[in-house]
Amino acid sequence: MLSGLRERVLPEVQRRPLGDLVESLDLSSGDVRSKQSAFWTMLTLSAVIASAGVLTDSTATVIGAMIIAPLGTPIMGIALASVRRRGQGAIGFVCFGGLLVVAIGLVFSALLPASYELLANSQIAGRTSPKLMDLVAALATGLAGAVAYARRDVSAVLPGVAIAISLVPPLAVVGVCLGRGAGWLALGALVLFLSNLLALVLGGMVVFTATGYGAEAVAVSGRSHRRARLVLALLLVVVVIPLSANTVVSWLLTVWSARAKAAAAEWISGVPDSSIAGVDVVSRELHIRVQTPGDLPPVSGLLDALRGRVPDGVPIVIETTQGSTIQAGRIGATS
Repeated sequence: MLSGLRERVLPEVQRRPLGDLVESLDLSSGDVRSKQSAFWTMLTLSAVIASAGVLTDSTATVIGAMIIAPLGTPIMGIALASVRRRGQGAIGFVCFGGLLVVAIGLVFSALLPASYELLANSQIAGRTSPKLMDLVAALATGLAGAVAYARRDVSAVLPGVAIAISLVPPLAVVGVCLGRGAGWLALGALVLFLSNLLALVLGGMVVFTATGYGAEAVAVSGRSHRRARLVLALLLVVVVIPLSANTVVSWLLTVWSARAKAAAAEWISGVPDSSIAGVDVVSRELHIRVQTPGDLPPVSGLLDALRGRVPDGVPIVIETTQGSTIQAGRIGATS
């Protein structure tokens, strides 16, 4: 049954020889100078494009950076080396490449004005709070990428894989957030990158093992690939725990936002022709959107109304139709 499934996913006639796959994914074999020159050049350019796209909140520019970013190659190289029980030189390219992208994002953050609101930028806000579903999408993307590398006839899908997995933009966001002193936001973007990285490695290890590349290595070296399975399980645990925790927190924030809307409606009820347009969860903050023709009641009344409905410590931000934004503070905080 498994052999039949493998034949459907990767017909033998379309299966790339192991040597060709190594040539594509190993930056330390073949024409090393040309490979590494191309890698560092394209990675630098993609980091510049991604950082510019993030700061200008341009989805099209960020997508362009994803397409040309070469970081997926050494990451898939890690997966192949794992099933072959070979050295992990690709890890160095991923680590130093990641640091390069973060550094470029850090430099670009200096271009921002002092009043710049990071979470008002959708490119930043969308990459600082990863959830378990992001891992599911990344795993599917990793499987698709590994199949595309292993087959001769579907390599054209690799640009789509690069767009779906999003490796360079989260690192650019890490640099931008660090440059602005937003450590927690930077950590969220870093978790997104690490989850995407590990999902690629997991997907690659599964496909390369299932399609026989691991067995070829065992046949040549006589080594068992038990260690590769242990690494696979460990990576899964490392990714799932923080993303599951973040998913639970996000779900709770959604529940609390419904309670916050009811409390805010009571708070604003004394102002004629006023209403609550909605409550949004933005990177673990509750943003309450208020429609009002006049002045707001004291925000302390809102914090009192929220006490007991939303846990203490949750940041509250009030946005009005007049264009003002008020940092109301945290529930339960003492002045």
